[in-house]
Amino acid sequence: MTGLVAAVLGGGVCFVVLWWLLRSGRAAIALDRPNERSLHSQPIPRVGGLGIMAGALPALAVSGVPWVLPTAALMLSVVSFADDRKGLPIGMRFGAHFAAAAALLALGLPAGHLGWWLPIVAVAVVWMTNLYNFMDGSDGLAGGMALFGFGACAVAAQSVGDTALAAGAVGIAAAAGAFLVFNFHPARVFMGDAGSIPLGFLAAALGLVGWARGHWPLWFPVVVFGPFAADATVTLLRRMLRGERFWRPHRTHYYQRLVQLGWGHRRTALAAYGLMVLSAAAALVAKGQGMGLQILLLAALAVVYVAAGIAVDTAWGRFVRSQAANGASH
Repeated sequence: MTGLVAAVLGGGVCFVVLWWLLRSGRAAIALDRPNERSLHSQPIPRVGGLGIMAGALPALAVSGVPWVLPTAALMLSVVSFADDRKGLPIGMRFGAHFAAAAALLALGLPAGHLGWWLPIVAVAVVWMTNLYNFMDGSDGLAGGMALFGFGACAVAAQSVGDTALAAGAVGIAAAAGAFLVFNFHPARVFMGDAGSIPLGFLAAALGLVGWARGHWPLWFPVVVFGPFAADATVTLLRRMLRGERFWRPHRTHYYQRLVQLGWGHRRTALAAYGLMVLSAAAALVAKGQGMGLQILLLAALAVVYVAAGIAVDTAWGRFVRSQAANGASH
């Protein structure tokens, strides 16, 4: 299947499904009600993932990628949509995540390819599956990451002639682009776990399949999805070091703090898109270079990440002190 067909299938089906859900009123079958983590004040339908998966999974299924990718992603979407609607025990959710990771590593990669790295990579797949969900909390953010991240994977796969992997990635990216029509600020629909969980899994899965086929280094998918990987990982480690209940809802991710600092959803999303494009470009350029130049390019990108993080931390510190001073004065 060509990339054009995958794009039309993924984007077209997603758009039609979401348009119909919103127009018919059936989008209310799952609502995101504001909580401690939320940056919105009104209930918003969280059925965007249904549209994304309705477009992306058929594109994946007919693209020629290993069948375990769309199958495991479908299973994750079904389980996660049940969680969106009713809420599921954490053990059931993580059981599904580990089952998808195990299926990917057992059936989607060459036997024995990972060696003793197998348990580490399994945990990394589960982490990627979840961090996408952690980062799905601001209008346009997760959809943008899927558009640029999977788009970069498609470019990299096509550049080495793997049209199947490229088409699969294009189908996902196109579905994410259609979702953004409804999700960019002010969002009419949210992605929900039914979209963010399988997208996180597919980011890890396509990255590993491309690596196993020799298309890119193992670091490539990490850098391509770097804005999400960095924010989620640094935030989690900080909360753990402070002894917080890191599994509880919160609003301390870098993107959440930017929104609270007055950037708003739109400006935060656009700034994140800039970092996403930069990360994708750096990964695409670096993957074909020698080790020395790879290290140099990735180090330069790391400096940008660190500088951006310090800038947000500094602004947030001033904001917290100002809020404390105003509270004390009253």
